[in-house]
Amino acid sequence: MIAGIAAAPFALAGEIFMAALAAATLLLALATCLVAIGVVWRRRRARIIAVALEVVCLLGSALLLVIPIGANRGPVSLMVNIAMPVAVIVLLRSKAVGEAFS
Repeated sequence: MIAGIAAAPFALAGEIFMAALAAATLLLALATCLVAIGVVWRRRRARIIAVALEVVCLLGSALLLVIPIGANRGPVSLMVNIAMPVAVIVLLRSKAVGEAFS
């Protein structure tokens, strides 16, 4: 959400395409917040969307690790881009969470 807000002044300065990027970023942040609220409210569809989003993030991070384009490969990058999505997927697919959603 901060990235979307930070792009808005550039749109005011004359770079019109930054307004579209700011709006798209803010809409993605809103969608992520709504999915998180749905998971808290124990909605099955929100849980499925959250797992799908984490799988997409994991695939993108794996692609960044494979393709040599100068992406950061340090321990913090591995924890944030690989370990955290895997942990979220495991937690959302665990049996205890599944029973709570039944």
